[in-house]
Amino acid sequence: MPRIDLNCDAGESYGGWTMGDDTAMFKLVSSVNIACGGHAGDTRTMSNSLILAVENGLAIGAHPSFEDKLNFGRRRVVMSAQEIERMVAYQIGGLAAIAALQGITLDHVKVHGALSNLAAVDRSVSEAIARATRAISPDLALLAVAGTELQWAGERANLLTIAEGFADRAYDAAGQLVPRTQQGAVIHDPDIAAQRCVDMATGKGLPKIDGGFVSCSVQSICVHGDTTGAVEITRACRKSLESAGFDIVRPQHNPDDE
Repeated sequence: MPRIDLNCDAGESYGGWTMGDDTAMFKLVSSVNIACGGHAGDTRTMSNSLILAVENGLAIGAHPSFEDKLNFGRRRVVMSAQEIERMVAYQIGGLAAIAALQGITLDHVKVHGALSNLAAVDRSVSEAIARATRAISPDLALLAVAGTELQWAGERANLLTIAEGFADRAYDAAGQLVPRTQQGAVIHDPDIAAQRCVDMATGKGLPKIDGGFVSCSVQSICVHGDTTGAVEITRACRKSLESAGFDIVRPQHNPDDE
């Protein structure tokens, strides 16, 4: 049976402010990416998210970002590659430390928002992220937007690199994510998102906003936990993938494992 990972960004609450329905989302996905205090998340949220992920048998990733809670990590902050490397290592290490207190080991890293968008096109930034990930642990996988500089940087760093597509985000003709400020950039219709999942999982490629596909393969598909209707979207995506014959499973660190 073909396999695909379904992941969500989670643990994005902060203090008394709540974002998303992690309890419901964690029952529908196979991997989670937990905010590490940059765009969201605090020690309590991290701890609760880790426990919930283990209870649901999920692969657990760190979700570092620009340190900008006010803009939820979706505004680019001008930093050097070295500063980004230190920031990413610091955030991964923070979540790893909270996990260690609970006897939990992280599986992967996925960068968030504006930092992810920058890493997709800037080789120096993507390599800084790969170095930071490998410095924390060479056993960490790197979940990277498919067909971007970050994917290539992860592979050059000899990290297990998992190419990711998005169910709820539109792509432009070059295979880059359409800016959220543009109409149609975020997909809210569960049926449309579900069909996009099947198209990506079956190898058609990344669905372009103006029709057609960008040739690219993916091993993991994301639904953002903060997207309006995220639970309904994820439920539809899972149902369609399973109907298409896919087993929804966490990424394999050893491709030969069955």
